Amino acid sequence: MSDLKLFEDLIALAQTGSFVRAAELRHVTHPAFGRRIRALEAWAGAPLVERGRAPVALTAEGEALLKAAGQVIGRLDQVRARIRSTGQEGERVLRIVTGRSLARTLVADWIARLRQRPARVLGEHAQVELSTGVMQDMVVLLERGRADMLCCYEHPALSVQLTPGRYRYMTLATDKLVPVCQVDARGRPRHPLPETGPAAPLITYTGGLAMSRIVGDRLETLPYALSPFVRCDSLDAAHGMVQNGLGVAWLPWSMVAGDCRRGVLAALGTRAEEIAFEVRLYRPRSRLSEVAEAAWEATQRGR
Repeated sequence: MSDLKLFEDLIALAQTGSFVRAAELRHVTHPAFGRRIRALEAWAGAPLVERGRAPVALTAEGEALLKAAGQVIGRLDQVRARIRSTGQEGERVLRIVTGRSLARTLVADWIARLRQRPARVLGEHAQVELSTGVMQDMVVLLERGRADMLCCYEHPALSVQLTPGRYRYMTLATDKLVPVCQVDARGRPRHPLPETGPAAPLITYTGGLAMSRIVGDRLETLPYALSPFVRCDSLDAAHGMVQNGLGVAWLPWSMVAGDCRRGVLAALGTRAEEIAFEVRLYRPRSRLSEVAEAAWEATQRGR
């Protein structure tokens, strides 16, 4: 299986565009990962990576091998999933990977609907395995056949990097990021968006979070004076910071609409400051376990 591990290394490198990040995903040191890619190049008899570029790009030969590697590993994953699901226990488990905030909100609601449907997709003996973390790590779990479905945000500034042709998706929801802040005792925004004068404190996100790239892309085009104050590793943490009056944050409307209606938070700016995005559900094109297929079909019918 050593050659397969090298193929998986190439897939991780293509997904992350970074030797350092790919090495972390593959749980090896940076030098060791570099040696493994060179070993794969020696095996292939051609350079696979264009060195000196950031992010890392594959050569034409590397892209060709990446496509073939995805097909080979995908086929093996199909066979492994079929073997594992031959028993009743495997057929009753739905494996989902997603981010922490999505797990608490939309994914939790989706699982509840599957449980409550008249057809009882998630019946008495069904189980759900829910894994959360940095989206790049969750993508790797799906690619390796360790998950049935991936729920993630989708925006032009942030698209999940899955092996082409192996997956299909549906849109579970549409939402928007809205700049919000706490309301003061007189019912006015505590931190209005200023074009001049003192900068408003900005609550933003760490680089590993999906929203970091989505919000960062838009902030570069806005005319407002904003001073980074707190960087959070989750939407929930940013929400708590805003509720405590510590600054302005772009948060999903589905998360803050109730606060705004109650007069606890205020939505700032106009529609020009809002950032629309989707929530997507991805799955392999190959057949999944019985409960996973039932969940997918029920979700498609219920949209």
